[in-house]
Amino acid sequence: MSYRAAGVDIDAGNALVDHIKPLARATARTGSDCSIGGFGGLFDLKACGFRDPVLVATTDGVGTKVLVAIETGQFAGIGTDLVAMCVNDLVVQGAEPLFFLDYYATGKLQVAGAASVIASIAAGCSAAGCALVGGETAEMPGLYRTGEFDLAGFAVGAVERDGVVTGAGIQAGDVILGLAASGVHSNGFSLVRKIVAASGLDYGSPAPFASGQTLGAALLTPTRIYVKACLAAARTGKVQGFVHVTGGGLIDNTPRILPDHLAARFAAGSWTMPPVFGWLRTAAGSPVDSLEMLRTFNCGIGMLAVVRREDAATVRQTLEQHGETVFQIGEIITRTDESVVFENLSAVWGQDEGIPLCSHPGQVSASER
Repeated sequence: MSYRAAGVDIDAGNALVDHIKPLARATARTGSDCSIGGFGGLFDLKACGFRDPVLVATTDGVGTKVLVAIETGQFAGIGTDLVAMCVNDLVVQGAEPLFFLDYYATGKLQVAGAASVIASIAAGCSAAGCALVGGETAEMPGLYRTGEFDLAGFAVGAVERDGVVTGAGIQAGDVILGLAASGVHSNGFSLVRKIVAASGLDYGSPAPFASGQTLGAALLTPTRIYVKACLAAARTGKVQGFVHVTGGGLIDNTPRILPDHLAARFAAGSWTMPPVFGWLRTAAGSPVDSLEMLRTFNCGIGMLAVVRREDAATVRQTLEQHGETVFQIGEIITRTDESVVFENLSAVWGQDEGIPLCSHPGQVSASER
């Protein structure tokens, strides 16, 4: 009887740590100690120069997108998804990501595959400007089958107390800027996988919507990290609120920052819809309806910035200077019944979709003005 015979290989875990150490060191930033192997990660907040900091913490995973990565054996971006889902939530409050920790759980540790995942986590940390200060690898035979794994991430950031972005100052007449998504990001993959199964394609098939890529590779496009652009915009003092568009889409995420008396009105068709969403809508034969698309997927917009109308051009320029594609997609209005309104859905989905989204009463409506 031994631990290895029971399915847990301590030597493999130690080998993975050896692979991770240089990856973590490469993410070092002011305030961090990226020496992996201790019992905790250290961070010197004073060294970062904050005057009166408030800490902000987030945690997330990548959902069933990880099953697509497992099935295709493509791990080079899934860790970036993990980082993005956490740090994008930090920056909506104006917080600068400081450090990140990951949790990697598997049935049997395969060092090469796990190292590829951790490498993509380190790449995401570098893109976000935060340090990978530690993590945990758990080998749990019986809970996960061989080859299976799951991920969770934890990010901590800081913002000056007088710089927290809350949305409290949003008012009617403000403009909504939408930052383009890189694709599906990391939400809705239970539906994505069902659509792929019904489409008759497999993940190795050519992607109908992305020339030169397999379907699996196209769907695994990593979540865009908006941190540097949004931090720059926040530091102008001209952003009233940010929204990270994740599960629930524009419909459920936008009201989270709106005062109760206000609503968001979006002009459907005012942004470029990535082809993947058109394919997802129709690939299963029976089209996915508008409400389901808008509540499940980001539909091409991964982040929102709400600004005064007179500040829209300045903030948009700042975001674009940091590499983002930005659309003016709506405005804030006084709320009557709905907290989110879509105009001209037929410009996106076709004339057959010009119907009220009445299955979500009091929250969203569609108008054909």
